Amino acid sequence: MKLSRIYSNRDEAFTPIDFNDGLNVVLAEIRVPENRNKDTHNLGKTTLGLLLDFCLLARRDARMFLFKHKELFDDFVFYLELELGSGSYVTIRRAVEEASKISFKRHASPGQDFQHLPEEQWDHYKVAFDRSKAILDGLLDLSAVRPWDFRKGLGYFLRTQDDYSDVFQLKRFASEHADWKPYVAHILGFDAQLISDFYEREARIDTLRADEKTIQSELGGSIEDLGRIEGLLLLKRQQAEKQQVKLDSFDFRDQDKTKTKDLVEQIDQEIADLNAERYTLMYNRKKILSSLDDGEMAFDPERAARLFEEAGVLFGGQIKRDYEQLIAFNAAITEERRGYLLEEKAEVESRLKEVGAELNRLGKRRSETLSFLSDTDVVRKYKEASDELVELRSDVISLTRQREHLQTLQRLRSEIRDAVEEKTHLESALEWEFEEKNGPGTDSVYRTIRLLFDEIVEDVLDQNALLTVSLNQQYHPEFEAEILDESRNATSAQRGHTYKKLLCIAFDLAVLRAHLGKGFPAFVFHDGVFESLDKRKKSNLLDVMREYSNLGIQQIVTLIDTDMPPDVDGTPVFSEDEIVLRLHDEGPQGRLFRLRSW
Repeated sequence: MKLSRIYSNRDEAFTPIDFNDGLNVVLAEIRVPENRNKDTHNLGKTTLGLLLDFCLLARRDARMFLFKHKELFDDFVFYLELELGSGSYVTIRRAVEEASKISFKRHASPGQDFQHLPEEQWDHYKVAFDRSKAILDGLLDLSAVRPWDFRKGLGYFLRTQDDYSDVFQLKRFASEHADWKPYVAHILGFDAQLISDFYEREARIDTLRADEKTIQSELGGSIEDLGRIEGLLLLKRQQAEKQQVKLDSFDFRDQDKTKTKDLVEQIDQEIADLNAERYTLMYNRKKILSSLDDGEMAFDPERAARLFEEAGVLFGGQIKRDYEQLIAFNAAITEERRGYLLEEKAEVESRLKEVGAELNRLGKRRSETLSFLSDTDVVRKYKEASDELVELRSDVISLTRQREHLQTLQRLRSEIRDAVEEKTHLESALEWEFEEKNGPGTDSVYRTIRLLFDEIVEDVLDQNALLTVSLNQQYHPEFEAEILDESRNATSAQRGHTYKKLLCIAFDLAVLRAHLGKGFPAFVFHDGVFESLDKRKKSNLLDVMREYSNLGIQQIVTLIDTDMPPDVDGTPVFSEDEIVLRLHDEGPQGRLFRLRSW
């Protein structure tokens, strides 16, 4: 699969681009001096990558420039011509206004213009989006990416400036590792099905445990033995059946007997016990009130002093002070005792209220029972017996639901044990898989990609690079791309944006070369490929790119003329055949879309 041509229904606004089999350069020239120091120039070199993605059936995104500025692009229809692995071609037609309706046309030779092709001559015309993806997937026949479709790893071969932050995890991938790690492992030659199964089993365990927690919550935190629930359910059902039989026959003799026994043996006894308790409480309350009244001391030292003075007896000095201290001591003791008495009084009165309320309830129940026994109205008795049957049936329903929850809980725990056991087997299989693929002397896709990756980085930077795939403690695959120093130790170089971009480019090219001719894409789009590299490294990277182009890997690269690799002996860096599109900043005619700025 390679790109052959892209054009639209509006040649005056978008110039057709014909791609070469090898190196394709989109060159943006900064001709206005004051624009040279700008970080962005909005000429369209990055936009081209987004447009190619749209034509390759990216889902409609309101943030994408075609839909964000509908007033400018609504009338555009784009055509992307692809070269298939079989040597034939297919043209994809996709309109902005009807982005979910796609058309396809197979043809034998390149460079076609199907703008005015009648509807009946298209092989598939305005097919629904999901069906269109299936059709294109079949036409491309990228067997090396199965079981995924052609869209899954397309981001590795359409890298814009936003796609260089991570070598392996693309922005378009979901954050869940299960979404992208199996695919990356697959293209690196690992058993992706094994990894997918592991993530699936892990997710299954999490789901089962969440369900288990929910069931436990519904049981109210009190999980009884299933055998006990079965026994209670059996008894309640039997009681309900007997009650139903009594109702069917209008026979209330057993009920009368039960009510009488209940009245004599339970209600009257409870009333007697409560009356006895109430008598005791009232007696205690009376004693407490009496103690509170007797707590005052009647002796007054001042009055005693006057009395003694009238009698001519000396009462003062130490004698008076002793009496005053005695009175103060007695007052302190009395106050503390009074606090205890008041607390006890409050408790007694509170219990008296509870006893009174309970006696009222029992008195009402006794009255109702006597009324039942003395009532000759069979309909009323039937109603009360029916209420008891309803209560029994409610108990049966509640117990049945509880039994079902317990049975579900047992089943979930059994499934959790099975899933955990399966996960353990998968962990062992993963360990064996990763040991084998990382073993010495293993001739595999992974080994080939690692060597090519190191070779590319060494050719450009004169430093080695290491591509590593390993298992972490949770048995999740971890992917690492590192630049090594002279001692073959990892450096911090790969953390810089420039070297991170170089690692992305090296990874993409190594993967493409390892899968070349094996049902895999054979093109790559790299935006801003030479930015921030020094001159020597730019030349080295260009040599690598030309080498890979000669091997059959189509490369579309974008750059600004200020990032151009140095020429050799005055010879232009790129030939006119390699430059498939020139952009410049001298007005709309120099942009990818010759329209007003947006």
